[in-house]
This record gives sequence, structure tokens and C-alpha cells, in this order.
Amino acid sequence: MKKLLLFFLIFNKSVLLSQTVLNSYPLDFKKFDESNMILNVENTITHDVFVFATNTENITILKYNSALFLKNEFTVPRTNLEDHSIIGYSFSEDGNPTLYWATDDYKSILVVKYYLEGKTYKMLRYNSPISSQFVITTFQKNNLFYIVTRHISQPELIVYVFKNGIVEEKAFDFSAYTFQNRKTQPLTFNQVIIENPIEKIEVEEYNPLFKSTKKSKIYMLNNHIFLTLDHNPNKTQVFDINLETNDLSEKNFTQSVINNPRKLSNSFLYNDKIYQINATQNELLFDIKDYNSGETLKSYKAMKNDTIRFKSSPLLIQGENQKTKELKNTSKFLQRLSYLDAGISVFKNSQNTLVTLGGIPRIEKVYYTINDELFTSDYTQTSSETVFFESTLNQDNEFTKFEQQPFALDNINYFLDQNRKVTLPNILKFKNFYILGYYDNATKQYIMRKFTDGFPPEESLNPIINKAVFSKSFPVDKP
Repeated sequence: MKKLLLFFLIFNKSVLLSQTVLNSYPLDFKKFDESNMILNVENTITHDVFVFATNTENITILKYNSALFLKNEFTVPRTNLEDHSIIGYSFSEDGNPTLYWATDDYKSILVVKYYLEGKTYKMLRYNSPISSQFVITTFQKNNLFYIVTRHISQPELIVYVFKNGIVEEKAFDFSAYTFQNRKTQPLTFNQVIIENPIEKIEVEEYNPLFKSTKKSKIYMLNNHIFLTLDHNPNKTQVFDINLETNDLSEKNFTQSVINNPRKLSNSFLYNDKIYQINATQNELLFDIKDYNSGETLKSYKAMKNDTIRFKSSPLLIQGENQKTKELKNTSKFLQRLSYLDAGISVFKNSQNTLVTLGGIPRIEKVYYTINDELFTSDYTQTSSETVFFESTLNQDNEFTKFEQQPFALDNINYFLDQNRKVTLPNILKFKNFYILGYYDNATKQYIMRKFTDGFPPEESLNPIINKAVFSKSFPVDKP
């Protein structure tokens, strides 16, 4: 099954929506292989924008100021970096970048600081213990680079903080906390996250349902990492990993009561709120709770014979490689949802909070143990259909009928879909817009384009529909 469940319904001729070319730079990648990579990133202190472009022979670093004028450039041979790729970056107080290069197994991590003014660099080797652990994800935050791992046998998450060529290791022990399944049977921490692998959530981007339906999710906000667990359908278990104090704390958010052992539930953490979905074939509950107080701010409910009053789109179903269709009623939607992994995704624009509720095909795993360690084996797909609908909430968490224009990410996806010569795309949120950086095979240039929300100011176009983002009304086939 394809993990990426994006699709495009294009209603008008090819146009370039809400985008402007910012600049370009000649960059001749003579051949393409796995060593080719381009990143465009922001120094969040100075707001300079950097481009790191590498191939088998060298690495080129471009530095743009906050007005996106090229201020410095530096090309250096890619010496002693064979079999390594860039896994992250950080910025020192002097504004110069440090890149972290690693082999696929993390056995070798090279820390390279580049001095643009003097056109020099310094390389250090980090003797990494990470290769003996399970790497969960990485984060870029506060101009620092973080790697989050799981200890193979102990109930621990380890966070490695990379700063100025120095690596700090922080271990967080979950052995003091209680974990249970839906039958209240005890589980170990490692059992929970092996059975429900942790999914990274991008807090400043829209997260499609294939990510948000995961039962274990990890978020990074400022100097905190949050781990949410929804393996037990009766509650959402949240752990706050404080990277400043090195404290670990727990909060629990009880799901609304549904007396059905086959109920589905999940949650999404966003802007100090917990959004929870709870569903059976007969009813759907959607709750919004304050993270700090636990208070329920708003509850929505729909029974199978009701019309869902808090939706801003039709009830939709999509099979893999098939057209999107509209489901006739709530009963059909809930019946299809009951065979899927349910979830909710939340994203906010300048005006409203935009919510997607639905489910994606369920993957069943086969488990086995070796020396008391739990492993997974074959996967079995139980359904190939995805169902979902969208809702728009105002600042008071009230449903509102709002005509949503395309997001910048819609426009970027459309541009990429229409321009096949674009390679190595990389998206950066900068100020109040997005930068798409990519290599153009035809012109042999690195190009940066600015994308904004909405339609072009002088054109009236129907929106691009992409079910991984929010949209307004659009035609669908009815089964």
C-alpha cells in the first residue's frame, strides 16, 4: 500500500498558482544518484536562508539574507564523506552552519562546521552509540539538531542534542509509568511503541491522515518533546519530555464513553489543545480539550441516522488509484470507518482551525518474540479504502461555514505535479509564505520559488483539491 495518499482533482488548465521565482543559481549535477541532496533552511536567529547542495564530488553552501539576496557562497570538495549523507544541521552563535553527516546505520557521524567568510571547514568524528539503538526520528528546532532513539531493551527514550559540535545525551526512563491495553491488561513501554511505532508530527505543517492515524505520535514544541499514546481506546496518554529540566511528566485525557468494545479512538495535539475522535458504527464523537487544565472546551456528536452538522465537506471515500466519491449518509460513513484506522489532523491558518476526521486502511501485524524481545513480521491490509471529511472551526471552537481557498502547500503540490523536470524538492516555511527549492534538470539551476495561500489576485480559479490538505466544495462521484 502506498503511504502517500495524496491526489489532485484539477478543474482548470495548468497555471502557476500564487507563486513567484525568488532567485536561481547555476548548479551542474552531472549525474544523479543517491548522494545528490538539496536542503534549504533558515537560521531562526538571523533569519538568513541557507542552501546546502551536495553530489558525489562536492558540497555547495549558499547564504541569503532575510530579504533573500545572495550574500555568500562556498563550494568545497566532499572529502572523507563517502557513504555519508546529511541528516541534520545547526547554527553557531557566529551564524555559521554545522552539518551532521551519517552512514545509514548511524555507526559513523561526522560533524562538519563550515566557515563561509574564510572558506574553510573543520571536521570532527562523533563516536556514536546510536547504531546500537532504534532511531525513532530527528528534529530541527531552535537552530539545533536532535535525534530521538529508543533503547533496545530498557524502557527509555534517548534524545541527542547537537550544538556547536558538541553532543549532549539525555535519557528518559518510562519504567515508573503504567501502560494498559483496551482490556486493562498491563503492557510494557517497549511493547506499546513496538506494536504502535512512533510517528513524527510536523507542528507547523498539515499532517495527512496516514500520519495522524498512528496510535503513537511525537511532537516537538520549543524545548519540549511530547509523546501521545492512543493504543488504549479509553484514553489519550501524553508524556512531556522537558529538555531544559530533563524532567518527564504524564497527563491522561479520558475519551468520551461509548459502550461498544469495537470503538475506535485517536487524538491530535495542537496549540495547547487535545483533539479527540471516538467512533463506532453507530456514533461519532469529537471532543476538544484544553491541554493544561483538561477542561472540555467543545463536544460534537453525530449518530448514524443524523446529519453531521460540523462538517464543511461531503463525506468522502477513496479507493487506491480510484476517483473520490461521496458517501450518501452518516451511516455509510461510520460503517466504512469501522474497518479502518481512525484519526484526526488539525492545522490552523490565519483565520480558522481546519480539521480532517477519517480513517485509512488498517495494517495488521504479526508479532513474535526472541529472547523476550517483541518483533513484528508480515503485514496484512484489511481494506484499500480511505474515508474522511473536513471541518472548519473558529477561535471559539465553533463550527463555521468558511470558503477555504487553496493553501500554499496545495499550490506547491500542483506545481510539482505539473513540472516533471523538477528534482530534489525541498519546502521551507519562511515568514508568512513558503519557499520551494529544487533543482531544474533543464536549466541546470537551483531555483527558489515563493508560494502563498489563495488564488492569483487577478484570476478566478477553482481550488486544487488534495485530500491531505483542506479544501472547499468540489465535485465527486456518488456511488
